Parts: sequence; structure tokens; C-alpha cells
Amino acid sequence: MTLGVATSLRLKAPHWPRFAIAGLHRNLTLLAVVFVALHVLTTVADGYAPIGLKDAFVPFLSPYRPVWLGLGAVAFDLLLALVLTSYLRSRIGVRAWRLAHWLAYATWPVALLHAAGTGSDARSGWLTILAAASLLAVAAAIFARVGLARGSVGLRAGAGVAALVLPLALVVWYRSGPARPGWAARAGTPKPLIASRRLASSVSPPLAARRSSPPRSFASTATGTIRRRTSDDGTVRIAIALRLHDAPGGALRIDLRGGASDAGVSLRASGLSFVPATTRAVYFGSVTQLAGNAVAGTVRDRAGDRLGLHVDLTLDEAAGTATARIVADAADA
Repeated sequence: MTLGVATSLRLKAPHWPRFAIAGLHRNLTLLAVVFVALHVLTTVADGYAPIGLKDAFVPFLSPYRPVWLGLGAVAFDLLLALVLTSYLRSRIGVRAWRLAHWLAYATWPVALLHAAGTGSDARSGWLTILAAASLLAVAAAIFARVGLARGSVGLRAGAGVAALVLPLALVVWYRSGPARPGWAARAGTPKPLIASRRLASSVSPPLAARRSSPPRSFASTATGTIRRRTSDDGTVRIAIALRLHDAPGGALRIDLRGGASDAGVSLRASGLSFVPATTRAVYFGSVTQLAGNAVAGTVRDRAGDRLGLHVDLTLDEAAGTATARIVADAADA
């Protein structure tokens, strides 16, 4: 954004001629498009939130935080428009290209709103500092653009007021919204996802208070949530989050992915994660057998301790709830 403003002002430095600034601006913009594409693909592939590929282009239709995710789609569409019109500049003419590039002044703040409204690190100190520094840099660049450029006095004055008021409004909104507890629910996060987050955060006491003994064979009942999502290509994703009520306690998550079948899902990929309350370790693995509501798999921690898990599920997808009987045996691994 700041390099784009510098280019429009035809700024240069002793060792940075104008063509170098323009080239750097163009290449950084293309790099940003690559990173945004990676961001979209990894978000869709992760499967944690019900976000499809179309949600990256069509705004405000996703069941997951529709407004704030939709702003990301708007910013992505505007960014694509900027890149495409730049490549078509010789065909559409300089005037049309210049008008299209005014969209840059909307793309950046919309993207910032998206990051603060639905970003997983929105309340992290490092991101707050980075966002504030970026906001100051862009505001300073716009003030320079208004002060040095020629044009209508009224238009320049309006742009200067906007460059001052909008950052202040963003700060006030952030402090009263994403920075405060409970934002996930207010932002439009589906209730089953909020329940699974609360489950994961309450499965065990702080690390310093945990015992270090890894769990061995055990049997436990569990309750939790189930979430099913079907992608546009027909892929079914099922996520089951369970909290164990008996020793060793903790949480178990089952992720299933595949095509729809009479039995529910024909398994193509899977994941198991187990966080016992009796150790600092996290166990990861995959499903080795799926027969109706019976799931079997193997998990292991970084130390090499392994557990064979057998889970008999009772599911109520309409209510989004799950109950289970879990049997683990270290000898199975």
C-alpha cells in the first residue's frame, strides 16, 4: 500500500530510482496474491471451520462468521481486480486503470477488518503491534499523498480527514469488539465450534500441575459434539470432539473425511488426537478401522508412547451431540 502511494507520487531516492520502487511494488503485490491463495487453500483444506472454496470469492454467505469472513472475500476480489487490470492496462487504457486502482484504498482496510474480525491471532500482542504499525504507515502515506498531490482542495481535505478518522474508528472498534472476551460468539462462530473450543480449553489443569505419567490401558465414558460438513465436490467431513469423564480424563478428537455412503462416510483420510489430563503429552494418529459407529485407531506422543483406541459412538447429528465408550490398550500399538 505504501509503495503504491510512493509510486503514484513519483518518489525516488538516490539509490532507489522510480522504476525500482514501481517494480518492488508490483512484485510484492504478486507475492501477496500468492500468500492469500495459500491462506485460502489451507483454510479450506483444514476442515476445522465450515469454509468452502466459494467463500473465498462470494462474500457473506458462509455459515462461519459471515460478515468478517465475507470482508476477506471482498478484499481478495478487489486485489484480483487490481492485478488483472494492471496486466490489461494497455488494453483498457490508463484512465480506466487509474480508476480501478482507487480500489486499493478500500482493499487494505477491508483486509485489516477481516484479519481482526476472524483471524485466529486477533488478540495476540504481536499481531496488535504489527497491525498498529501498518495502520500508522498507511495513514502517513495517505497524508503524504494528500499533501503533495495536485487536485481539488475539497477532495484532498476529505481524504485527509478520512485518513485520520478511519484509523481511530478501527482502534475503537477493535478494543470494543475482537479484543474483548466473547467475540467468537458475537462474530458468528457456529455453536458446535465454540463448544469444542471450550472443551479443549478445559480438559486439564495447567501444565505445572499435571502428573508426568503417560496413560496405560483404560476404559472411559465420554460426551461431546459432532459436526458434519459436505463440500461442493461431495466430500464429507465429520469432526467429533469428546471429553472423557473417567481416568485418565482429557479430550479426544476424531476427524473423518471421505465420500458419502449408506454407512455415513467412505473413509479417505482421518485424524485422531488425544490429550490426557495426566500428562503434558499430546497423542496424534489416524483411524485404522471404521465400522458404522465403531472407530479404532492408534495414537502416539513425541516420546514414542502409543495407545490403541477403540471408540463406540452414539451420535445425534440433529442435536450435534455425541456420547462414547472409549477403551485404550497400550499393548495394541
